[in-house]
Amino acid sequence: MSLQQVDAALGLGGQQQLLSRLARYGQEHLLRFWDDLSKTQQRRLADQIDAVDLEIVGRLMREGEGAANGKLLAERAEPPPAIRPAKGETPYPREQARTAGEAALRAGKVGMILVAGGQGTRLGFDAPKGMYPLGPVSRRTLFQILLDRLTAIARRYGTRIPLYLMTSPATHDTTVTFLEANDRFGLPPEDLHVFRQGVMPAVCAATGRVLMADRDALCLAPDGHGGMLGALSASGGLQDAALRGVEQFFYCQVDNPLAPCCDPELIGWSILSGAEMTTLAVSKRDPVERMGNIVAIDGKLRIVEYSELPPEIASRRNDDGSLRLWAGNTAIHVFTLDFFRRVSAAPDALPYHLARKKSPYVDASGQLITPAAPNAVKFERFIFDLLPAAERTIVIEGAKAEVFAPVKDAPGRGADTPEAAQAAMSALHRRWLVECGAAVAADAVVEIHPDFAIDTRELAARIHRGAEVASPAYLCVTAQ
Repeated sequence: MSLQQVDAALGLGGQQQLLSRLARYGQEHLLRFWDDLSKTQQRRLADQIDAVDLEIVGRLMREGEGAANGKLLAERAEPPPAIRPAKGETPYPREQARTAGEAALRAGKVGMILVAGGQGTRLGFDAPKGMYPLGPVSRRTLFQILLDRLTAIARRYGTRIPLYLMTSPATHDTTVTFLEANDRFGLPPEDLHVFRQGVMPAVCAATGRVLMADRDALCLAPDGHGGMLGALSASGGLQDAALRGVEQFFYCQVDNPLAPCCDPELIGWSILSGAEMTTLAVSKRDPVERMGNIVAIDGKLRIVEYSELPPEIASRRNDDGSLRLWAGNTAIHVFTLDFFRRVSAAPDALPYHLARKKSPYVDASGQLITPAAPNAVKFERFIFDLLPAAERTIVIEGAKAEVFAPVKDAPGRGADTPEAAQAAMSALHRRWLVECGAAVAADAVVEIHPDFAIDTRELAARIHRGAEVASPAYLCVTAQ
């Protein structure tokens, strides 16, 4: 609804028009404070109501999880067919995959999607998660760690790699200001496309009514990382990529500092396999690890969340003792542009998942209520639900120590903490140095900036065999 349309709706009979529309879905309560609002507040509320598809909300509440229940799917889960380079299980030589990926990068056929809509609240950090300082020595932020690698890859291959960065309404302005204040960490302004993900209303679990955050505002929540596709398309991102000649998207989330941004081998495997969607997996450490499980069900790849995989199924093992359902989801993918264009035109390609969560709300008297238990249903889409829609998919196994160290838990509270990610970064860079012949203490805190080296090939050309590396060590070309 345009501003002029909203203003017209707020004129004579405007409240009645809105009320009539809301009445069709049993949501008349959203206007209970209307007469107490200013014109500006009425306009804001009318705009929010117009942006919500109440028909979809009602249908989702009626259907619930329905047939999409992951526990039912888990009964038929099999291990996925996969390319496992470390085990020698590959259809092509690794060098052939790397060559194919490098050719795509040099030709400008690769773009990157970075999902960064989350706040750092769970980390005790009052800012977008991407601004969290994580470098083991440098204290570089998550944003800088990933963008430094992206710009280093672009330099290595003499190319331009556009970044499509998804924020949320809560993080957008702060993120844009932060990136601009830091000159986008070397990324040219024309290569950065920032877009907001969509939102869905929180609904009272008991009544099905949309909750209100204030007298003039709905309770709105981001629609999940699966909302990326619709938001990218609506923002003109797919059109921009097509005009640039992008054919492959590398996708990752901002909370993983080890994400191998635009890794040529991963991209090459995807290209050689003709895959529309490629998923990077790691072997799970234990059956109940908090990771989505990549499985094959009825011949199609899917991801079953750890909470939906019964322990007796998760614990099944092969004759050699390894987990039968071994493939943990890293949220790292490669997609083709053609696949995105096809599924973005299909509104039901990504289903909504319903989750019960606590959501503060304003009650009928206008008082803010903070519930002690989950009171609301929220709706999210997950990008991995595109797997069954792809005509061809592949799973690639990576080494967890090299590609996956998510920052999800608050310091000292869980397995995926900032200190665990820092330790993983430092351990990886120590191994690089040792492989190149350097003498490094086993407990040395080490960090290698991508402008110094993005892998052991580059590192070997920069250091002498036998070089001694003290702790803490931060290897970079220029002072950060």
